[in-house]
Formats: sequence, structure tokens, C-alpha cells
Amino acid sequence: MEIAPMLAKAVPDVPDPDSVKGGLRYEPKWDGFRGIVTVDGDDVEIGSRGAKPLTRYFPELVEAFRAQFGGRGHPVVLDGEVILRSGAPGHEKLDWEALSQRIHPAASRIAKLSAETPAQFVAFDLLAADGDELVDLPFDERRARLEALSEDFADPLFVTRTTLDVDVARGWLTTFEGAGLDGVVAKPRTRAYEPGKRSMLKVKHHRTADVVAIGYRVHKSGSGVGSLLVGLYGDDGEVRQVGGVSAFSDKRRLALIDELDPVVVKDADGRPVTGAGESSRFSSGRDTSFVRLAPELVLEVRYDQMEGDRFRHTVQFERWRPDREATSCGFDQLEVPAAYDLRDVLS
Repeated sequence: MEIAPMLAKAVPDVPDPDSVKGGLRYEPKWDGFRGIVTVDGDDVEIGSRGAKPLTRYFPELVEAFRAQFGGRGHPVVLDGEVILRSGAPGHEKLDWEALSQRIHPAASRIAKLSAETPAQFVAFDLLAADGDELVDLPFDERRARLEALSEDFADPLFVTRTTLDVDVARGWLTTFEGAGLDGVVAKPRTRAYEPGKRSMLKVKHHRTADVVAIGYRVHKSGSGVGSLLVGLYGDDGEVRQVGGVSAFSDKRRLALIDELDPVVVKDADGRPVTGAGESSRFSSGRDTSFVRLAPELVLEVRYDQMEGDRFRHTVQFERWRPDREATSCGFDQLEVPAAYDLRDVLS
């Protein structure tokens, strides 16, 4: 049973339950790899939201799915999130960096990491079980079937918690961030599963920070600024790259070339100085070189959360801040969520 995942559209706040006909059911928003898992006897497939199947990267999950569902006699299809947790007992949280390391081309490396940093799977929908295809059922009915199935779950398989209480969901938005989760999802209770459609609602954390422009990459078209590299000053007085800003319009990215030219670092012959950017396992072969900028221009950006000392996702440009001194843009301005044990979210 091949099926595209149902998607979510972003909203600014956790919506009231009566804002959608039939009401809403709320869940924590997990920060991992979306996966639709099909178990049919000994055959296990973990499909991703994109074109890259995840099956080969998580042999420990394949083994768990096969052990727990392989003998049922009918296919089981689950929608959920592949996650990875780390930390001492009582202080666990989601570990995106360790999870991203699991996408590796070498089979030997995959086998090693599957033992050293095993992943988990959190199910939040059930699309087929016991010979029934469930996609046309209302979500509340699918959830009831998932809860019945999850009675047999054992680590590394979990079922997400859920609530009908909007105040509880709003509390999760703040509390669960300390365990590495990145928001709340609201799902229409009476709607069928709608593959590829943004039928769910998601609320993520949004904050602002003043950062320093330290470089830019040329757009893939060869014209204009594709992305700005931004940094923050550490306690040692050195500026460190913390992320990037992109999604400029064609007109804006062309204008940025002229706006940034006064702070482009140039060599003795007047040519722009370039640097080599960090490569990514998700974009191997992509040119990551960038034009260096003197750390003088300050901009305000909107972000959701940090992963270590970097922005977890690409940040959004808000405005230039000519009133700020670049050296005043440090890590101390960033909001740090209170710690929360991930095991309490999974339980």
C-alpha cells in the first residue's frame, strides 16, 4: 500500500477546537524524519516524505517492526516519525544531529550507528490493519484503532500522546520544547486521511534574534544572492556561523548584490574573497562556497529553535538593524527553553 503522507499547514497559534467543523484533536509535533511504514509479513518498508526511502538506514527499526507485526497475517501501515533520543536517564531529549548522521551511504557505517545510536518510531496514525484499509475513516476512529494496536508496542516503537483539551495542547507547546519537540499539531477529528493535502494544522515556535551577515552564496541560477550566512559572537569575541537566510524574491536577491557590495571582503586585486562552506549529506555535490562579508551588517531574523549553537532550520529575514553594533549580537540574546525529559513525553 503506497500512500503519500498527509501534510500540515502552519498557523500562528494553537487553534480552538471549534474553529474546524467536527473539532480538533491535538498532538505534540515530533522533530524527526516523517515515515510511512508498511509491514507485510517479513517485508518492511519505511517510506519518507521525500523521494528517499529510509528503510536501509534504520535496520534496527526494520527488525522491530518485523518482530512486532510480521506475523499478523495482514499488512500494517503506520504513519509516524523516526526519532532519536539521547541524554542521561531523566534528562533525555530528541537529538536531531545524531539522527541526521544516520543517513550515510556506507552499509558498514549504517550497521555501526544502528547499534551505537539506535532510533525510535513514534506512530500517530494507522492507515491499514487486520485486512482493513482505514484511510477513509474519520481520524478519531483511526486513532482508536491505533491505540488498540499500540497495546502490543514495545521500545523502540511508541504511540504519540493526544488530547482534546486545547489548554493542555498550549501547555505542550512550551513544556515539550525542553525535550526537543518543535510544536503542536491539530488534526480534524472527523476527516478522512488525505494524502498529499495540508489538512492538518501545525504551530511551531517562532522567535527573533539579531544576527550578523558574514557571507552569501550565489543563487543556483547564477544571478543574485541565494542565501545569506549569518553569525553570532561568542564569549571569545569571535563570530561563529549559526545558520542561513534564504527564500528571497528574484528582484530582492538581485538587489542584495549591490546592497552587500560595500562589505564584501576583497583581496589586494579587488576580487571578492570566498570561503568553503559546510557540506551536507542531504545535498552531496552541491557547491557550498560563499562570498565573505565583513561582519558589520546586522539583521533581525525569525527562527523556531536551536540545535546546539546553530539554528535548527533556515531562518526568515525580518528587517535590517542599522541601529545595532555587530559585536553586540551574541548568543546571550537567545531564549533557552526549560529542560524537560523526553521519556515523560513518550510515556
